[in-house]
Amino acid sequence: MTGSATLENAPLRLPTIDAGVRIGHVHLKVADLQRALDFYCGVLGFTVTTTYPGAAFISAGGYHHHIGLNTWESKGGSPPAPGTTGLYHTAILYPTRAALADALHRLILAKIPLDGASDHGVSEALYLRDPDQNGVELYWDRPKEQWPQKPDGSLKMFTHPLDLHDLLAQLKQD
Repeated sequence: MTGSATLENAPLRLPTIDAGVRIGHVHLKVADLQRALDFYCGVLGFTVTTTYPGAAFISAGGYHHHIGLNTWESKGGSPPAPGTTGLYHTAILYPTRAALADALHRLILAKIPLDGASDHGVSEALYLRDPDQNGVELYWDRPKEQWPQKPDGSLKMFTHPLDLHDLLAQLKQD
């Protein structure tokens, strides 16, 4: 072999992961546990399933936990500085457009500002920050048969502004 490519530095290419794999939960470091619970449970509507000293585990629908919140290494701490690595956002999948509309309504009532709202073709999403400045995406997926495709059959995702008035109108339809 010549040049800089060698077997030693070639990227490892293993078979793709099992299609049944899912991301089960996220665990967030927070500065103030009660403040985080007020947001995730009080505003978004999650339920506490269990607590430990300095930590709480919350879920929707009785799952053991979708989100873990802890102050073990972060009590009173500051968010990561811009330009550093870390979690970009936690994405919370809602089962229907009406459920996402309910989430938007909750945010409006709680006066929580949005960073953005986008229609991606495959999904509609609301972007915001939790009290610790962690990015949060609230979204629902359109049915797969409605996902836009390129002529070759691959996904044709995009980012267009989401019509929030149209989303909120979903509440009146149900």
